[in-house]
Amino acid sequence: MSEEGERLSGGNLGAVIRKGDTVLRQSGEWTPAVHRLLRQLNAAGVRGIPKPLGITEDGREVLSFVEGTVPAYPMPAWVWSESALESSARLLRRLHDATARLDIDGPWRSPVREPAEVICHNDFATYNLVFERDRVVGVIDWDFASPGPRLWDLVYLAYRIVPLSHADRADGFTVQQRHQRLLRLLAAYGTSADTCEITALLRQRLLDLAAFSDLTATRLDRPELAEHAELYRHDAAHLPQC
Repeated sequence: MSEEGERLSGGNLGAVIRKGDTVLRQSGEWTPAVHRLLRQLNAAGVRGIPKPLGITEDGREVLSFVEGTVPAYPMPAWVWSESALESSARLLRRLHDATARLDIDGPWRSPVREPAEVICHNDFATYNLVFERDRVVGVIDWDFASPGPRLWDLVYLAYRIVPLSHADRADGFTVQQRHQRLLRLLAAYGTSADTCEITALLRQRLLDLAAFSDLTATRLDRPELAEHAELYRHDAAHLPQC
């Protein structure tokens, strides 16, 4: 590790640097609200959440490093285990329950969506989950968190870990297997939402993400993000119809 630290994978919209047991990331006007959220989650006893440690002189936030394995593409086979599927949903439920009565004052980096039932992570997906073997024990990259409905997070988790995305379909699950995995995910979270409700909201979620990716591609001159937008639109168009 250099004096500047080790650059970690991820950080799609900003560098993530590890220095010892800490992580340095870009901060912004949203950082105070996110740090308040992280402190409250840690105080509530939720494990696997980064602890905010301050801001550097050059304006980067400092967080504790969460021990474990964060998978990257191509995803390892253990990401598709039943343990990973169900433990991810259970952790998401714990996070949501712990944020249901927290202070939702911003500013936040992502829009506030109604009904603001909980504080959503907004990118609760395999590449931001921390694993011990094939069990999810934590989640990182909280800078896009904002208040919103529980299902806004849950449908995106389903998109990535069932999976319902085109890019993740190399795992070989059949349509029926995906349906059964989606049912297990919903049961592990503990929601009464049915698969048609999940699919309809996921379609909205993907189109919203495509629009955001197009805007960000133009603003940051990142043409690869426009390619992501096309993938989201493709997946939205090919979700099952109810």
